[in-house]
Amino acid sequence: MIIRAKAPLRVSFGGGGTDISPYCNENGGCVLSSTINKYAYCSIRPNGSNEITVNSLDFDMTVKYNLNEDLVYNGKLDLVKAALKVMNINEGCEVYLQCDAPAGSGLGTSSTVVVAILAALAKWKNIAIDKYHLAQLAYEVERNDLGISGGYQDQYAAVFGGFNFIEFYGSSDVIVNPLKVKRDIINELEHNLLMCYTGKIHVSANIINDQMSNYEKKEVDVLKAMDEIKALSHAMKRELLRGNLSNFGKLLHYGWENKKKMSTKITNPEIDMLYDEAIEAGALGGKLLGAGGGGYLLVYCPYNKKHIIAERLQKAGGQIMDWNFEYKGVQSWIVDDNSWDYDEVNVMTNGGKYSFNVSR
Repeated sequence: MIIRAKAPLRVSFGGGGTDISPYCNENGGCVLSSTINKYAYCSIRPNGSNEITVNSLDFDMTVKYNLNEDLVYNGKLDLVKAALKVMNINEGCEVYLQCDAPAGSGLGTSSTVVVAILAALAKWKNIAIDKYHLAQLAYEVERNDLGISGGYQDQYAAVFGGFNFIEFYGSSDVIVNPLKVKRDIINELEHNLLMCYTGKIHVSANIINDQMSNYEKKEVDVLKAMDEIKALSHAMKRELLRGNLSNFGKLLHYGWENKKKMSTKITNPEIDMLYDEAIEAGALGGKLLGAGGGGYLLVYCPYNKKHIIAERLQKAGGQIMDWNFEYKGVQSWIVDDNSWDYDEVNVMTNGGKYSFNVSR
């Protein structure tokens, strides 16, 4: 038996940063986001041994430990260890992890990986977990058990999937509002958005800690910027649902201008240069995805300027990524163990017809 799960990464259009404590506890936060067809994957193969082997295909790292030993968080695949611990796994198995985007890309990779692991483990143990509970559990593993700074949005986006307006009022008070966006509007939005890799990754915890430190100091510019970002997310939701996508694109720009006021670590000269290139080429707006400092730049283009903007960004050193929206959240399934084996198959053609000879 092999258990698999995949969870989608996300793009956040507005409200990012207001989902982080203590701001959301004191003021309420909200985020407008959607998942995309880039995923974190987890595969588990029970083997009946006394050992758990964790393989990260992205980091080319393997960690092994005995079921009788205490799990030590030492920076080596700690997300997996914490998930195994919270799910009380006491059987030997092999765990394989892979993600379609690098850590620090701004697409919510680490939280999405945790969601995929927990979903696979729940499927293995035949444990029914509702979506809110799964997202909350993923949050607790990452934020509480491991002490990694960050917000709530990534876990809920990965679990629920699709377009959502998510409201945050504290650690156990989150409301996910799925948005019924017309398919024509989604198709047009997808067509007009560009995603550009800046060539750099970031450590989101460092940026978030700086942002929250500025908030706790009650710096007027930071408080005003966060309130404005929250208000803009409401405005973006209205414009999206109405199909006013040019206004949506311009609101991305206003959100980015306010986001930069929250911390000096959010942007840098290279990111500013890429953003300015896009605007000069005709983009209506955009933003850096995630906490800031690197990763993917999202840009809204008028339909007749997209190819020009893409070419300009590539000449400036950016890497354009192909993607589409994903409407489903985390999924898990079980595969028969025999699917890991295969028979030799010979294919012969005869006038456009195919015949197969299988040798065992």
